Amino acid sequence: MFKKILIANRGEIACRIAATARRLGVRTVAVYSDADANAAHVHACDEAVCIGPASPRESYLRGDRVLAAAHATGAQAIHPGYGFLSENAAFAQACVDAGLVFIGPPASSIAAMGSKSAAKALMEKAGVPLVPGYHGDCQESAFLQAEADLIAYPVLIKASAGGGGKGMRTVQRSEDFAAALASCQREAIASFGDDRVLVERYVTRPRHIEIQVFGDSHGHYVHLFERDCSVQRRHQKVLEEAPAPGMTAERRAEMGAAAIAAARSVGYVGAGTVEFIVEQDGMEVKNFYFMEMNTRLQVEHPVTEAITGLDLVEWQLRVASGEALPLTQSQLAIQGHAIEARICAENPLQQFLPATGTLKTYRPPASSHFSVSPVRVDSGVREGDEISPHYDSMISKLIVWGPTRAQALDRLDAALGDLHITGLHTNVAFVRRIIRTPSFQQAELDTALIEREHASLFSPTPLDPLLVVAGVAARLLADEAPSATLDPWSQRDGWRLHGASRRPLALTLEGSPVNASLTCQPGRTHLLQCGEQSAFFSAQALGHDRFDLTLAGQRLTMAVYRDRDHFEVFAPSGHAVLSLIDPLAQASTAHAVGRLTALMPGRVVALLVKVGDAVKTGDALAVTEAMKMEHTMTAPRDGVVSELLCAAGDQVPEGAELLRLTDAP
Repeated sequence: MFKKILIANRGEIACRIAATARRLGVRTVAVYSDADANAAHVHACDEAVCIGPASPRESYLRGDRVLAAAHATGAQAIHPGYGFLSENAAFAQACVDAGLVFIGPPASSIAAMGSKSAAKALMEKAGVPLVPGYHGDCQESAFLQAEADLIAYPVLIKASAGGGGKGMRTVQRSEDFAAALASCQREAIASFGDDRVLVERYVTRPRHIEIQVFGDSHGHYVHLFERDCSVQRRHQKVLEEAPAPGMTAERRAEMGAAAIAAARSVGYVGAGTVEFIVEQDGMEVKNFYFMEMNTRLQVEHPVTEAITGLDLVEWQLRVASGEALPLTQSQLAIQGHAIEARICAENPLQQFLPATGTLKTYRPPASSHFSVSPVRVDSGVREGDEISPHYDSMISKLIVWGPTRAQALDRLDAALGDLHITGLHTNVAFVRRIIRTPSFQQAELDTALIEREHASLFSPTPLDPLLVVAGVAARLLADEAPSATLDPWSQRDGWRLHGASRRPLALTLEGSPVNASLTCQPGRTHLLQCGEQSAFFSAQALGHDRFDLTLAGQRLTMAVYRDRDHFEVFAPSGHAVLSLIDPLAQASTAHAVGRLTALMPGRVVALLVKVGDAVKTGDALAVTEAMKMEHTMTAPRDGVVSELLCAAGDQVPEGAELLRLTDAP
């Protein structure tokens, strides 16, 4: 076993690798950018080396600086994690040339699977089923469109060197192909430095099922069963689970054998994932087609760990140090059911726009960290950390296990309810709505589940205003409670010589005005009014921003986090955001509808209009790029473009004005 390894990554996966290394007695070296000088992964390792500025191109993607850090610290091996250099064949070879062990497959295996087109040709030779499509070298737009027309729509355009859902577009009609291709190529060149694509038939009602494989340097191979990753947004995974619902033992064996054949065909060593697109008959898994092989550890590997009881990072370290696989295929078995939810900084109600800002509150549920348990949270952030636009928007991974899928689902719902994050938008409430949909509850899975359940997912039922206002009132009363003193004039319990006091509460609830009042009475029971509703309530502070609240005779526990006049209320049934309004300071907040502003820091990729163009509400005006994803900005109203205030290639801050509209003549 190694004595010291360098972790060429950041965030959650760097912390994850460090946790296993520490358990095995292996010392670790972190690398970090200027932006990550105080990041969690830096403190999780024994040593740390700065390798450059915030931009990944100048730090985490600089293989030469990573190698220099390894030599300077005496590391014997480099673990690349996932993302960044993890699937860079040149870097894997550079590690070997520098006398270091690359904790991953040989460079030749990465290169063979790195191009989707070349990989599919290899898989065809290995007898692995393929989706009909064009995987060749010709990249002329007209030729690709002709191939798409022959395949028949809908088709899927995919970056040949892609992964992680980037550089993918579904095209429904021939007339939309050229624009989708151009957008796909822009995103591919920005993310992977390679704009080549392939075109495939888009499988209707597809499932995305992947097989975890492992190989060692002694020629042994196993698969560690499957994960269903069908629930996706923007071609990126939201929920993953194992085993896959509707998977028969026979189909599992077939898919496992195909995955091992894929790995064996390229002399694979270490952890890898073979991804398949799957057709289904009802809910039963039927035909499967090779999609790609990820030559690294996957984000969702804890799901496999949960159902097998294994530590896949430990397996990686053992295999990379020359040991044989710890178990044979016959010794592996599935135990129970596991589900992982990716917790991301994003706004689902604004087309999943990535969010940046400070984690003012980050309170995970009771759980283990980086180890198998019924509730597990893997994270690379802490309360108070910044989510910056430079890196991926994932905050943490919430993994639950249960003896059955139904029990795992109940445990996931409870854990999501206990996960409290404030300071920026997240997808926590959205994920909770997904797992409560009939489709997910009944395991009617496919990659269009989110669109199919659009009505319930994107039009959430708001919490009872009286309930959330009671939470604000409980927090106000606790914050205004007197310090330890017997001075009656210091008491702020609402006592009046001539009776109870009434206090108006002017609030906004999710941006809408709410008029409420709190009538304080001697003792702990008060009268709360909200619109036409009223009820007696009492609250007792439990510490750590939690309250035992009784409202209209019903008792519940709530958490209320306060940032000056801003409140976030977490009730068992959901989450709400409120703000106190100062009537004296209130001013008009009418939106300047003639302006188009950047919703977050990023780069202007393209301006789709010019001065004088007439546009209608919803027309595409500009494309920006942030957090490695493109975002199309649309017209807020009908009008005429009167001024362009930026150009393609410009870096713009959040709130920057991009263009202006005037009324049509």
